[in-house]
Amino acid sequence: MQAILEDIRYALRQFRKAPGFTVTAILTLALGIGATTAIFTLVHAVLLKSLPVANPSELWRVGDTENCCINGGMQDDWSLFSYDQYKTFRENNPEFLQMAAFQSGQNQVSVRRQGSDHPAESFISQAISGNAFDTFGISAYAGRLLQPSDDQKGAAPVAVMSFRTWQQKFGQDPSVVGSSFIINGQPYTIVGVTPPGYYGERLTSDPASFWFPLSAEPQIDGVMAVLDRPDLQWLNIIGRVKPSVNIKQMEARMQVQLRQWLLSPASKVETRNQSLIPKQTLHLAPGGGGVQRMRDEYQDSLHLLMWISSFVLLIACANLANLMLVRAATRKLQTSVRSALGAPRTRLVRQALTESLVLAVLGGIVSLAFAYGGTKLILHLAFQKTYVPIHATPSLPVLGFAFGVSLLTGILFGVAPAWMTAHANPIEALRGANRSTGKGSSMTQKSLVVLQAAISLVLLCAAGLLTQSLRNMQHQNFGFDTTNRYILHIDPQMAGYKPEQMDAFYRQLHDMLAGIPGMKSVAFSVYSPMEGDNWGTGVYIEGQAPPPPGSDENNASWVRTSAGYFDTIGTKVIQGREFSDTDTSSTRPLAVVNKAFVKKHFKDGNAIGKHFGVDQKTPATYEIVGVTEDTQYWEPTSHIRPMFFLAGQQWVKYEDKDMETFENVSHTKMNAIELHTSGFVPGLESQVRHAIAQVNPDLTVIDFQTFAEQVQNNFNQQGMIAQLTSLFGLLALVLASIGLYGVTSYSVERRTSEIGIRMALGADRAAVLKLVLAGAFLQVVIGLAIGIPATIFGGRAMANQLYGIKPYDPLVLLITTLVLLAAAFIAAVVPARRAANTEPMRALRME
Repeated sequence: MQAILEDIRYALRQFRKAPGFTVTAILTLALGIGATTAIFTLVHAVLLKSLPVANPSELWRVGDTENCCINGGMQDDWSLFSYDQYKTFRENNPEFLQMAAFQSGQNQVSVRRQGSDHPAESFISQAISGNAFDTFGISAYAGRLLQPSDDQKGAAPVAVMSFRTWQQKFGQDPSVVGSSFIINGQPYTIVGVTPPGYYGERLTSDPASFWFPLSAEPQIDGVMAVLDRPDLQWLNIIGRVKPSVNIKQMEARMQVQLRQWLLSPASKVETRNQSLIPKQTLHLAPGGGGVQRMRDEYQDSLHLLMWISSFVLLIACANLANLMLVRAATRKLQTSVRSALGAPRTRLVRQALTESLVLAVLGGIVSLAFAYGGTKLILHLAFQKTYVPIHATPSLPVLGFAFGVSLLTGILFGVAPAWMTAHANPIEALRGANRSTGKGSSMTQKSLVVLQAAISLVLLCAAGLLTQSLRNMQHQNFGFDTTNRYILHIDPQMAGYKPEQMDAFYRQLHDMLAGIPGMKSVAFSVYSPMEGDNWGTGVYIEGQAPPPPGSDENNASWVRTSAGYFDTIGTKVIQGREFSDTDTSSTRPLAVVNKAFVKKHFKDGNAIGKHFGVDQKTPATYEIVGVTEDTQYWEPTSHIRPMFFLAGQQWVKYEDKDMETFENVSHTKMNAIELHTSGFVPGLESQVRHAIAQVNPDLTVIDFQTFAEQVQNNFNQQGMIAQLTSLFGLLALVLASIGLYGVTSYSVERRTSEIGIRMALGADRAAVLKLVLAGAFLQVVIGLAIGIPATIFGGRAMANQLYGIKPYDPLVLLITTLVLLAAAFIAAVVPARRAANTEPMRALRME
């Protein structure tokens, strides 16, 4: 141990004597380790980290697929459940110590403290079972959390607030606990605050600020209430299992319970679909990580970035190895003297490896600052303005990862100089080995440059492919125009509006907004293009046979819109007409469909005048009066789905209660407001908010943004990948250029005598310049020969991240090759010019 401490002190003394080398080495290593650690911070948080709950390994989830938010009908592989199904599982599976249910979606609620003069604000809420916090083993930070007694019909209305909301919105005011808040027009008592860091059963952006018991769901959701709808699935189920339980046996029994429930009258399964019940299944999955929707969304991207950052780290190690080789070569005489005086080779090798490890640990410590900054940058690129409960501050696992990587890199770049030390020949060195060209060490250095060039080409090509892919996504024809258009969201239900009040409300709001100077048109819809929402249902075409049981051939997305909607968002009506103010409940129910709908359901391509319905009993409810161009309402790379649009002022009277709910919900939830202005309108947002407040001061504006910003939010993940890959590619290029410069400079310095002899014998400066550049470019060309096949292979490996571009695009490969050659020329020309300017007599006197 004493010998190791002496080696460490000796290494620190040597580094102190060479501050330039030490700073360069530490910064190079810190960049590589920092980049890798920043990516690992996200990998750990999204893919590896358990929920912040007690004993997460005891938790099991019912269902192993990710789904949201309300489903009806058969799922085949079940992961969402109705409240009635949840109660069935909870009461008939004693192997669960506790079983909790969580709303799979989230609600926007209007919140105002009772007695406060501040206007109501919009917050995200979630309904959970009364035993959810007990199941997770969570204790309140202040007050108490929800209890099973709160989750009973007739119980006093209570809610729990998140610590973050309590801290940021209410300044950790202790009087909040026990106070009454007006939530969606109803008084609720805040009984407690969750502990810091708790965000629910799933990692998500903008997690819930308030939690309510499931029994409060009808009051919160109003016409969209699903608590008493056993035929609608909307709950995730997670339970804590007793020790030594056979999971497979319990899973098999729960599958039987599921099928038995589906055969019961409560399920409302249609007779024609009962043949599908034996095919229905569910699986139990470890629940310690919660509902991992974000994992499924980001895991491919994070794996790709982890590989890319590892390549950057490898280039940094190659650079450090070159620096250490140069350092070992300059100390060769000293090493030989120590060897000649009796120092054992094992001691010399250990000293060389100790220096590498000390340097790596120092680089690892500095890398934490780069990792912190890099993590904050990645979070900003990935989530923009939204909050996500991932902290940039390194956690213990991240610190352990950084330390482990530091030791690994220390060994990687320390092996070459240690090997050189072990094979040092004392006699040869003492005789003046500095005159030799040192082909052994030189070959190692050049091999490292070749490796750097190859990896740099791979990273640059990856950056080029991802950047072009992002550009292809962004420049599609989405079927709308974002110029001078704005999107905002409200929720009239949060202000207490009922379905029968909606027509008058929208007319009043339309007139107020249309009166703003510069406003061309105003429209309303259930949701707008590319905002992340989708409503779907089955359609039945008049005169056509219904699809077979279990088929999704008749599925279509749909939106209820106001008059002038298509013109407001810039979507073209290519046949017929769009809705007008004369389309009311006193006229025949109308619909507009997109081209994909026509292509799927009308082989002759003529849909105008045809009829369809959303209930098999009434397939002629709506008459098609218009056809629009296909418009992208979902993700940028999604296929355009068949879609129909219903008139906002038309109400259809159904005898069926479920269909009546369909009408009420779609009219009450026209929460998206689309605005089209004649140009830039100064202070538009404040004018809009003022106009809405004049209609009703309790109306809350949930968000306000340009249409272009809403569309751009769909590219955050792809943009993050493209930008980070470009950043890593640039970093790799700089490091490789520095490596080439260092090797070329060292080669010129060692060959000074040779160059002097060549020039004394008649070689001109151009010949010397050509000699040095040829040696440098040979390394790069070999790197390109290795890198091009590796690039093609890498492109194929990340093909699922690309859109509209081949994994081996020749243009991208050509451009990145030219960039790498240009950087190599700049890195090599400086030492080459220095060699060409060598004075022969001075060079010959140097030895």
